[in-house]
Amino acid sequence: MDKLEKYIVNNLSSLFFSMLLPLFTIASMVFLIRLSIATSVIQVSAFEMFKLYLFILPDIIFYTMPLTFFIAAALAMNKLSTDNEMVVLFSLGISPNLIIKTLSKPALFLSFLMLTNYLVIAPYTKTLSDNFIEQKKTNAHLNLSASEFGNKFGQWLVFIEENNPDGSYKNMVLFKKTDNEEVIISAKRAEIVNEKNILTLKLFKGKGYTYSKEKFSEIIFKEMDLNNRLDSEYIQYKSAFSYWKSEKRHKRKDNMLVVHTLLSLFPLFSIFLVASIGIVHSRHQKNMTYLFIFLGILGYYGATLTLQKIIGFYTIPIVTIAWLSITFFIYKKKILSRF
Repeated sequence: MDKLEKYIVNNLSSLFFSMLLPLFTIASMVFLIRLSIATSVIQVSAFEMFKLYLFILPDIIFYTMPLTFFIAAALAMNKLSTDNEMVVLFSLGISPNLIIKTLSKPALFLSFLMLTNYLVIAPYTKTLSDNFIEQKKTNAHLNLSASEFGNKFGQWLVFIEENNPDGSYKNMVLFKKTDNEEVIISAKRAEIVNEKNILTLKLFKGKGYTYSKEKFSEIIFKEMDLNNRLDSEYIQYKSAFSYWKSEKRHKRKDNMLVVHTLLSLFPLFSIFLVASIGIVHSRHQKNMTYLFIFLGILGYYGATLTLQKIIGFYTIPIVTIAWLSITFFIYKKKILSRF
């Protein structure tokens, strides 16, 4: 029996790893496109893009491995059936339940790995990714380019004649318009100070003009400070438990717990369906494995995503009980009654 189980696992493994690479590549491209859209407002180098890719790597693994296992397991069973090896095994008195037992071991390991991935690893990498993007956005607020229109400092439109080598600015002009007045300020020199998430624009030797319907005023100053509090908010990571327990984005986290739990358990919960799809008698049954694989994925993922929006956490027990009951019934009628 050990040799038979090893033989089945070897067939499953060869298909699993051959399919994982193309699916992983496709998922990586999709996530990189999403990442490029999310970072379109900031400038990142090739190395920084690689760091962001490493941060989203747990998500890519999470979405590819359960699907790969389900497809590979069904095709492995189908290959053994079309080669008439399954018929030989059952003719020798081997029970189909041995196939279920053999497939359940790697499925259990993969489901445990996926649960660990999204419950423990993903919160840490998600926090790193969010903080990195916030830091880049903060730096973007500090990067004022000379001789370019479109620079902003809070509510102020900024134009700079020249960047000094020491990081300060030469001949800066600022403009702000409100419902009641317009303000324009010019300074011969300016510099930015960032302290405790408060940006201070220090202006030296300049003039300011305020115009409204009632009055026009002018000031001359040696030094002026303009403050602007950044909207960025860094997340402090303490533990995976603290991440899931915190109230920040609480609704989104609840949705993730429901959906990701069920998707993590998909390989284990679909063992009966894998056997029902893959085990066929090539002489007496039509081979519709690919269609049933598609319908199986559509049914499980569709039920999970749809019910989660309607009944929340109750989706987990309802989908679990319903899916196992339906797939075991199919397995009993299609496999156990025949073989």
